[in-house]
Amino acid sequence: MASSTGAGASSDVRQRLRAWLLEGLTDMAKQQPGPHAEPAGERTHSWWRVMCLTGLDYFSTLGYQPGIAALAAGLLSPLATVVLVAVTLAGALPVYRRVAEESPHGEGSIAMLERLLTFWKGKLFVLALLGFAATDFLITITLSAADATAHLVENPHLTGTLHGHQVAITLVLVAALGAVFLKGFTEAIGISVVLVGTYLALNVVVVAVGLWHVISSPHLVVDWSHALTAEHGSPLVMVGLALLVFPKLALGLSGFETGVAVMPHIEGGPEGTEERPLRRIQGAKKLLTTAAVIMSVFLITSSLITTLLIPQKEFDPGGEANGRALAYLAHQYLGSAFGSVYDVSTIAILWFAGASAMAGLLNLMPRYLPRYGMAPHWARAVRPMVLVFIAVAFLVTWIFKADVDAQGGAYATGVLVLITSAAIAVTIAARRAGQRGWTTGFGAISLIFLYTTGANVVERPDGVKIGACFIAGIVAVSLLSRLTRAFELRVTSVVLDTMASRFVHDIAHRKIRFIANKPERRDLAEYRDKLQQIRTDNDIPADEDFVFVEVTVRDPSDFETELNVRGEVLHGRYRVLTLQSATIPNALAALVLHVRDETGGLPHIYFEWTEGNPLAQFLRFFLFGQGEVAPVTREVLREAEPDRGRRPRVHVG
Repeated sequence: MASSTGAGASSDVRQRLRAWLLEGLTDMAKQQPGPHAEPAGERTHSWWRVMCLTGLDYFSTLGYQPGIAALAAGLLSPLATVVLVAVTLAGALPVYRRVAEESPHGEGSIAMLERLLTFWKGKLFVLALLGFAATDFLITITLSAADATAHLVENPHLTGTLHGHQVAITLVLVAALGAVFLKGFTEAIGISVVLVGTYLALNVVVVAVGLWHVISSPHLVVDWSHALTAEHGSPLVMVGLALLVFPKLALGLSGFETGVAVMPHIEGGPEGTEERPLRRIQGAKKLLTTAAVIMSVFLITSSLITTLLIPQKEFDPGGEANGRALAYLAHQYLGSAFGSVYDVSTIAILWFAGASAMAGLLNLMPRYLPRYGMAPHWARAVRPMVLVFIAVAFLVTWIFKADVDAQGGAYATGVLVLITSAAIAVTIAARRAGQRGWTTGFGAISLIFLYTTGANVVERPDGVKIGACFIAGIVAVSLLSRLTRAFELRVTSVVLDTMASRFVHDIAHRKIRFIANKPERRDLAEYRDKLQQIRTDNDIPADEDFVFVEVTVRDPSDFETELNVRGEVLHGRYRVLTLQSATIPNALAALVLHVRDETGGLPHIYFEWTEGNPLAQFLRFFLFGQGEVAPVTREVLREAEPDRGRRPRVHVG
């Protein structure tokens, strides 16, 4: 008895755990939230408040960008940063302003490219971009947590206490982030406004004090200039080297994709239409422009003061400025109390940058994978996905040993691939719109970002390796999921036009019989011979009534579709239902189930066997939606309706 009671209690615990993990499980294919989607009924916000949500990711890079720039470019850091700012304002900003026009509901550049490509090549291309997006977001989580750890470890009040425990502390921060999402996290615009406002205000103080020290000590600029000349020679050589080295500083470009993704949070207005909300688009452009200008000013000034005021050795691994250059200056020139406040602010915004990245990741995958049929059933719930992403973040943290510098290349690769794809997308969009000037301009920008991405990959291949791992994982899991879900009904709704509805109700008072027909010539002989063959093969009397059903495969790479059924009378006597779908068997199964529910009768559907190798026929079904239709239709019906007494009948002759 005790053993039975214990087993029952264990079963209850498992059931409660399963229910908790899968809480909120819904059919996400019917409602794609997308990145940072605004739930229905929630109020929207002014563009500047939403900019703070973007700023969690974008502005927080100030925590580590100056140090990474100093390591990558050395004394050339300020010049390379000027090049980066020029690329930001003249390249990334115009591109994403155009993306905001083309995808005002937060779809982003990936959706733009998805619309330009069809069939399997489009799906696979999107999966590749999702791999780099996953790289971007996951490295944002791990790199931000690692830099938050650096600010904590290097705080003078804690010096020596936490050294050597960076990986453990970073794992704790990542785990805490996961715990927040497991409990249930809703993006709080108000919190982001406070965090970003406080962080930027503190940075203004640090940068102003740093500039004052530079201005009050003219020899610093003179010494820097002499050192540059001694190391690189003429100014032209310096400019050339700055152009070559700036791809290493590409971390300063992060945040643009997020800026477009949060567009649904921006308040709209009566101007424009639901498809093209002009006020929201204008607000998004203001958000992108203001954020880019603020960040550009901070990038240039922070690079200048950190290069001139911090000894180069302090930027090296183990140095006090490594991964925390502005924090080093805060402690150095404003005292440990202010420096500690700065550290707390930096740790908070970096941690919330991880939260923003996790929210983006959780909302990005459901926009595509369920619609492609490329997500396991449990991936529709938030908590299992959080556990998967946190596990991957743990692995990345362990591989890179919580090193900010080591993760910089991977992060930059993810950011640059997304920006490059956005530039290509808007170039194609401008060309299709017949805008020659914009096409030329965006084409030039695309070439710049292609160079930047290529240079980054050659210099630091870690990013493309990690991206390739994510792509391989996503494609493998996606194809496996698509395979296991091949026999799902895969139809969101069935809509019959007036004629089709009349056909169905005309035969409802008798035995409902359908003939699955592959349309070819569609002449009188085709329907007459088909009908006669079905009657002969199945011993059906001549007075029994039939309706033909013809399915045309539209895009076999699609997963779920809506069926619009049209009725027509051909050759004065044959009633035909025509419909388009991604797959023939699933469409036929959905139609007969719909007719059963509409009429209360049990439909019969008749097929002919298809000649050919069964494996080849299954591959034709999996890839092209056709193949051996009869047995697959029967299998789809078996999975959709477990009760044999209510299952439509399948006949094969």
